[in-house]
Amino acid sequence: MKKFITALAAAACVLSAAQLFAAENTPVQAPAATTAPANTAATVAPSQTSAAAQAEQVPEPVPAMVSTGTENAIVKPQSGEPAFEMLDRIETIVYGSPREGGLLNRLNDVEKSVFGRDLPGSLTERQTALLDFLEKGTGSQPSLLFKLSVAEWGVEQQIRPTWSLTKRVDSMETILEGSSQPGPLVSRTERLLTKLLPDGITATPCDLPKATIFKAVLRETLTVKNIKVDDIVILGLNEQVVIGGMLVAPKNSRVFGHITKVKPPRSFGRAAEIEMLIDSVEVLGPSTVAVNLGETAKKAMQVDSGIIGAAGASIGGAILLGPLGLAGGFLIRGNDKQLKEGTLFYVESTDSVKVPAYSVPHQITPITQQTESAPQGTKSAPLQ
Repeated sequence: MKKFITALAAAACVLSAAQLFAAENTPVQAPAATTAPANTAATVAPSQTSAAAQAEQVPEPVPAMVSTGTENAIVKPQSGEPAFEMLDRIETIVYGSPREGGLLNRLNDVEKSVFGRDLPGSLTERQTALLDFLEKGTGSQPSLLFKLSVAEWGVEQQIRPTWSLTKRVDSMETILEGSSQPGPLVSRTERLLTKLLPDGITATPCDLPKATIFKAVLRETLTVKNIKVDDIVILGLNEQVVIGGMLVAPKNSRVFGHITKVKPPRSFGRAAEIEMLIDSVEVLGPSTVAVNLGETAKKAMQVDSGIIGAAGASIGGAILLGPLGLAGGFLIRGNDKQLKEGTLFYVESTDSVKVPAYSVPHQITPITQQTESAPQGTKSAPLQ
């Protein structure tokens, strides 16, 4: 741990939330409304910056799906969502689940939890500013979740995206300082980041090539009795993805899929079936990248001894379906009537996209270098 903290001392830019929100009379500007659907990058009005400066900016990130506190349930952010739904999303990020009570009282409470005080502005402006600060950041600074994920990765080599912001900060304080501390989440996070990364954290645009491989692991056992069609399944990224010295997705990043078919065992010895599509991977941002089961992923899956061992031990057979347009899937057929926790899957990015990433300083590049290679270019131990 001391080696990590010492090495991390040279890494790059922390957003000072206190400077952004501490001035009581500073108006909070809500960003221009967008109409982009969830999982689609929003269109942003051109800024007054030069063409060269615009070329270096990270594009508007694809909204990430937020866990509601259970592994198989998520809330998809949508443009123009009602105030109560937006507040539910904010509370889910901060506390792990929505709270009860009147909207204004709940908003006041969550603002005090994050910033230590109420934000100025209208209801819509306050909620938008808070959500943008947590998920999107500003034009020059990454979001709070981006920075916290980089800090977690630096200390533990994995992140905890299914945990609430409160729990994640508590855990980091316990690791670095021995116990959790009182105070607003912003000041507590900034204190930790200053200790770990005194030069700060920045988001840098990174070109993610088409057919980049992501290796996902099932977090919990799925059976024909505890799932149904259209259920959301959240897997974990089993290995970090680093491209050209840029951290794109730390280990344990969320991978989102859904169930498309469930059939229990039938007469005449016909096996049970579970069909699942894996739709997207959450990268740093947080934002999501569309994935499917393409030919590159199928080849990687077929040659990986890990997936062969997991499948052989847990299910009767796995049939790879795809590519089916932009979707490819996994048909699990066997007598066990279940898909066991720890089963591995390969998917690949459907297109070349630009994503926000963390440029790993040379002092800590050994974190990204492993003794064995994996199809996506890095290797790490299975999820704990």
